[in-house]
Amino acid sequence: MSALYLISPPRIGPDFADALAAALDAGAVSAFQLRLKDAAEDDICRAVAALMPVVQARDVAFILNDRADLAVRLGCDGAHLGQEDLPKGGVKAARALLRNASLGVTCHDSRHLAMEAAEAGADYVAFGAFFPTATKDAKSHAEIEILAWWSSIMEVPCVAIGGIDAGNCAQLVEAGADFLAVIGAVWHHPDGSAAGVRAMLAAMG
Repeated sequence: MSALYLISPPRIGPDFADALAAALDAGAVSAFQLRLKDAAEDDICRAVAALMPVVQARDVAFILNDRADLAVRLGCDGAHLGQEDLPKGGVKAARALLRNASLGVTCHDSRHLAMEAAEAGADYVAFGAFFPTATKDAKSHAEIEILAWWSSIMEVPCVAIGGIDAGNCAQLVEAGADFLAVIGAVWHHPDGSAAGVRAMLAAMG
């Protein structure tokens, strides 16, 4: 059974906390990742201060993208790191830095990177992009078979990401994805973020 992993839009406004609360109250969300790629550190810190209480009050994990050091300093539940965001020493160094906090690692479409990350202590690996996405320029296209392969041999959870919505998610669930990471399917839903979460959960089964 897959769980929903919610990622913030690339830019958030002053009313985002309300949209986030509505989304989290609409149904079971396992994790929320704050992903502000081009934001200044001060802006990220302010966003964490405003949003982390909203997330943690609902027993949802608050994950910070890119910055393991900042995640530790601000008391986040974990960090999600791309291959280019890993500290010197790679996943093993990130694992040591985060101590007991959760560590997720982007592995694109690479079985090798995923195996390395799991062996070095990642709490989950992320594969994608599975479908076209407008959120970012996807560096890779992952085949759905990689989810079935991973779930058949590894206990470390896997996250599917990239263009996932209520219309295409069922095949990822069937293939064995532990988490489905979504952005546009929730934040761009015509009836609002709460409706977006409900639509995803219904489609996921």
